[in-house]
Amino acid sequence: MVISFDERAACLVEAIPYIRSFSGKTFVVKYGGNAMINEELKRAVALDLVLMKCIGLHPIVVHGGGPEITQMMNRMGKEARFVSGLRVTDEETMEIVQMVLVGKVNKDIVSLVNTLGGKAVGLSGQDGSVITARRRPPERVVDRKTGEEQLVDLGHVGDVDRIEPTILQHLSDTGYIPVVSSVGVGPDGESYNINADFVAGEIARTLEAEKLLMLTDVEGLFEDYSDKSTLISTTTVDSVRTMLAQGRVEGGMIPKVQACINAIEGGVARAHIIDGRRPHSILLEMFTDAGLGTMILPEGAGRDA
Repeated sequence: MVISFDERAACLVEAIPYIRSFSGKTFVVKYGGNAMINEELKRAVALDLVLMKCIGLHPIVVHGGGPEITQMMNRMGKEARFVSGLRVTDEETMEIVQMVLVGKVNKDIVSLVNTLGGKAVGLSGQDGSVITARRRPPERVVDRKTGEEQLVDLGHVGDVDRIEPTILQHLSDTGYIPVVSSVGVGPDGESYNINADFVAGEIARTLEAEKLLMLTDVEGLFEDYSDKSTLISTTTVDSVRTMLAQGRVEGGMIPKVQACINAIEGGVARAHIIDGRRPHSILLEMFTDAGLGTMILPEGAGRDA
């Protein structure tokens, strides 16, 4: 498909009011899914971040790396185990998590952004105690064979206790793009594996970001997931909370929706669940009238943002 010069000019003109409105504001991007694996998409995401920074916006990236962790565990002869969607993380697994997230995935993202003209700095939650965590309590599960309820200790799995914003704000204000891996530190110095969706939501909440953008491998939220014509373009916190209660949100989308709710209730203007499989999905959401995916707003907010 060839885009004419007039169409290209129209795209730039369409972006002007958004650039003007968003200048100087913070945007938290949860980077995950296929966009972290496909080379073309990785490059597109990095270019989106560089462009945002060049025009005066302050993007902050939060990433996980579940598939890479599982792959490394398999290579080391260790079987991954999940309970209620959370990885059981013993001491050896925690070492693998840190090695993969902090030592490889984080540095790969930083290197790509820098290669494309940006200035990215990699951080884990341990750096400057950016993410203080608390140990997650044992998970209640039902044994399928006996029907009995059991408590399962998840090990080094944590929940966010506090975000220290100082270093993130300093890096953003001095021209850098912070790239944060979802490893936190407890008051005892222990490392904790934390769901990256929740980390992104808490960082957005703490910094009172303009937007929280969740990159996923689906188009957004659906009224009926089996019917692709029911994509929800705009909704509210109460509506998605009802969807959760009714069991209409499943699997990996649950923590994303919960993180969006927490962020908005903490002062974030709006949250977006967008399809990271589309090249430049961040720019399409940020700077076009049509937007992309599902936008979640506070109750009573206008729907034209």
